[in-house]
Amino acid sequence: MYVILVYNLTMLRNKFKKIYKVFTLTFAIALSASLALSAKDVFSSDEDPIEPINRAVFGFNEVIDDIVLEPVANGYRAITPDPVERSVSNFFNNLGEINTIVNSTLQMKLDKTVSSTSRFVINSTVGIFGLFDIASMLGIERHREDFGQTLGHYGVPAGPYLVLPFFGPSTFRDAPGFYTDTLVEKSISPVHTELHHEERQAIQATNVIDTRANLLQATKILDTAAKDKYIFLRESYLQKRAKMIVDGKDIQDFEIDVLEINY
Repeated sequence: MYVILVYNLTMLRNKFKKIYKVFTLTFAIALSASLALSAKDVFSSDEDPIEPINRAVFGFNEVIDDIVLEPVANGYRAITPDPVERSVSNFFNNLGEINTIVNSTLQMKLDKTVSSTSRFVINSTVGIFGLFDIASMLGIERHREDFGQTLGHYGVPAGPYLVLPFFGPSTFRDAPGFYTDTLVEKSISPVHTELHHEERQAIQATNVIDTRANLLQATKILDTAAKDKYIFLRESYLQKRAKMIVDGKDIQDFEIDVLEINY
């Protein structure tokens, strides 16, 4: 028993060493790229110096969404009972608490660390692996923190706007932050550490479909409201991210919250 405990502690220490190295490398890359390419005005067109490339990627994402993701999401919404949909969304929201816990800790936001940890423990146990959001019923607020926010918290500028294939709006700071969050999730999340490859693939595919289904109404509003969907998404994304970096202080809301529109 002692040998097993020592082995587990050693493996955990090695994992955190790897995570620390990833954080350090990502911070350096994001800081260098953002400082080199950062524009003066966060919400001006100058913040999008590679707009032709971004628009091409945006067009590609739109095609993939129209042909594959939106039809699949509509089918999922049509055949899945609402209680089941809510439980699926709760499950993935609960897994998302892991990165929030890590990044709240890195930002030394101890209140959010405690809140997110409490949510994860309660929903993973009493809420049956996160299928039921018991923590919200108890009044424990849900927060969202990622490594892009952590970089911003420590002064790394957003840098130019960037549209990622399949994943959509980002920046030169948020893109490596997103990659870091993915690595952390793979190192810590039970979906990646406890399940077989085929099971992980099925869960990740379900996550994509569930996310897209939750955005169907927002997409309809966006298609109706925006004269130029690309610009609308860009300005909304940049403003929303700026708001998240400062925890909502002195930042006005944009017309529609489209931060979650991924492709």
